Amino acid sequence: MDGASHTDSAPFADVRVLIFDLDGTLIDSGVDLALSVNATLKEMGRQPLPHDQIFSYVGQGAPRLIEQALGPVNTREECEQGLAFFLSYYREHMLDNTVTYPGVREGLAALNGMPMAVLTNKPVRFSRQILEGLGLASYFRYIYGGNSFQTKKPDPAGMGVLLRDFGAAPKQVMLVGDSDIDVQTARNAGTWCCCVTYGLGGAKFACPPDLQVDSLTELAEQLDRQAAQPRRR
Repeated sequence: MDGASHTDSAPFADVRVLIFDLDGTLIDSGVDLALSVNATLKEMGRQPLPHDQIFSYVGQGAPRLIEQALGPVNTREECEQGLAFFLSYYREHMLDNTVTYPGVREGLAALNGMPMAVLTNKPVRFSRQILEGLGLASYFRYIYGGNSFQTKKPDPAGMGVLLRDFGAAPKQVMLVGDSDIDVQTARNAGTWCCCVTYGLGGAKFACPPDLQVDSLTELAEQLDRQAAQPRRR
């Protein structure tokens, strides 16, 4: 479903680089994140939270996730203590239940003629380990995380680095994500944005993306149909 008002019948014809979000877009990591958050809350003497509530906190990086989970009545020391426990626990359990979403492997294989990267607010070391553990890392030339730059999404700094890495103009790049944070990041960077409907963001967008797909295989079909020239590395 096209969410943009373009008169051009092929608005994405010049897209030649894809930048992917991780959690909620490529990987279904919600259960491992929720279990790790609740293990942290137990360690901190707090009551567990419903998984859906925790899912709503995902996307702004681990420090913000723990800050929101601990609630408004917390100290900086508690947040730091909770974050340290969370990172240690999650490091040991981040692949217990995490899998790729349906269509991700097939979609990436179909898109394999394009230069691709990952830009996530998740710590970069965890991101690399998960992608390697799931056998996806080889698809991506670059993997950047929430601690790769001074700022996180929706700040466009990471996108700016990737535009330079790939030598691409903004309108040659599409960010693929699942949340308003991803839409805002793309808007701030001047790139296209595609959002998946299955992710942790719940397919509810304050600002609609340029494209929505139910599967990454649909994205491959869309870009193939509109391509101005054959895809190549």
